[in-house]
Order: sequence, then structure tokens, then C-alpha cells
Amino acid sequence: MKRWKTWGSILFFSLFLFGLAACGGKEEAADADGNGLKDSYTVATDTSFVPFEFKEDGEYVGFDIDLINAIADEVGFEINLETTNFDGIIPGLQTGQFDIALAGIGITEERKKSIDYSDPYYESGLRIGVKNDNEEIKGVEDLEGKTIATRLGSTSSAYIKENIDGAEANEYEQLDQAYLAVENGSVDAVLYDAPNVAYYIQTKGEDSLKMVGDLYEAENYGIAFAKDQEELVKAVNEALETLKENGKYDEIYEKWFGEKPE
Repeated sequence: MKRWKTWGSILFFSLFLFGLAACGGKEEAADADGNGLKDSYTVATDTSFVPFEFKEDGEYVGFDIDLINAIADEVGFEINLETTNFDGIIPGLQTGQFDIALAGIGITEERKKSIDYSDPYYESGLRIGVKNDNEEIKGVEDLEGKTIATRLGSTSSAYIKENIDGAEANEYEQLDQAYLAVENGSVDAVLYDAPNVAYYIQTKGEDSLKMVGDLYEAENYGIAFAKDQEELVKAVNEALETLKENGKYDEIYEKWFGEKPE
């Protein structure tokens, strides 16, 4: 009986040492082969922001969708795409529900306190849309005291509140609601990101709306990340630079905006 106990102890100890060695080997292999990145990431977007992301024929398409897919291919990870309203994106990144997000997210110092950004990937600004027969509003100075449609949680909403005296910002979760509010006369104008205003007026709103004034508050869009993902941010920035150098970024840009970036 004593001999059985002795051999049992030796066998247990040998297996224990073998297990440690195997675990160590796996960690070394991961360190050697890996780069601190996961095989897949949850990417959030708001699919009401044409032409950056929207649903067409049951598929999610747009400039941002093509861009993040090209970046994922370049870096080597899979995407789990999740959709949410724009005002839910940053809270979702903060709570860890999402790893990455892109939906025309303007880079601001306030947002940098709670999320991280990639390098800028698109330069935008704000434009005004009004009804075709509106001759009163010709620029931002004419919006004082007016009711203005915009997107909930957007930088354009903050701009209205901080810069246009007496104006009331009517915030909508879905952008189509903002444009419809102008068309039906429940608000005086819409103020939102230039590419989206232009795209809507060129398509659905071509017979009812027009753009007026200049490009206001130029801003850059960035890909947003949950905090403490330095290796992922670095890899995405490197991929973005590669896509700009090899012409793939220009190809995606021209597909959605009809011209190459300046």
C-alpha cells in the first residue's frame, strides 16, 4: 500500500510539472505568434447615416462599412457588427459592450475623456438644409431664434446650443425624422454633417429641400475605441495609412462620394 501511494505521488507530481510546462509553452507560443490583438471585435454603428452606413436590400453598406472591412482584412481580425442609435455608441464603448465604433463620429476633446480615437479618416463640417421655397434663411446668422432639427447626441446639436442665439435644437434619433420635420414645416431648418445633408438632398429630398450657407465647424471623423486598447488603435492606424498609400482608401471614397479625396 505504501509503495502504491509513493508511485501515485510521483505520477501526480510528474503530471503537474508536465501541465505547467504545457501551459508555459502555450503562453510562449502566443507571445511569439500574437500581437496582443483578438481574433474578432464587436463594431458598433448607426445605420441611419447615409452614405457612411445604411441598410440596403437587407445588407449594411456605406463608406464606413467598406472602410472598417478593409481595415479588418489588413490587420487580420473578424468583425461582429452591431447597430444602435448614435447616442448609444459612446456609452456602449464605455461599458465594454462594443470594442470599436464608427458612424461619422466627430473627434472632440470632450469625447476623448471617455473613448479613444484613430487618426482622422474623413474631414467634414456642418451644412444647413431648408425647404426649397424658404428665402428667409441663407446662412447660420439667419437661424437665430429658429427651431432647428438635428441628430440626438451629435456635435451639431452642441453647436446649435452653444453658438446660435435663441435657437431651439429639436433632436431626433433617426436622421430621416430630422429631414421630414423640415419638409412638413414643424421645424425651420436642419443643421447636420455636410456629407449627410448633401446626400439626402441629392436623393430623397431633391424636390423638397436645398442647402444654404457655407460649410461650418470643420471637423474630423475618427474611428472610436473603448479605452485601454493601445495595440488595437496602433494596428488600425497602421492599416489606415496602408490603405491610403496603396489606393484602396481612394477607391472606397470615390465609390461613395463620386470623387477622390483632395
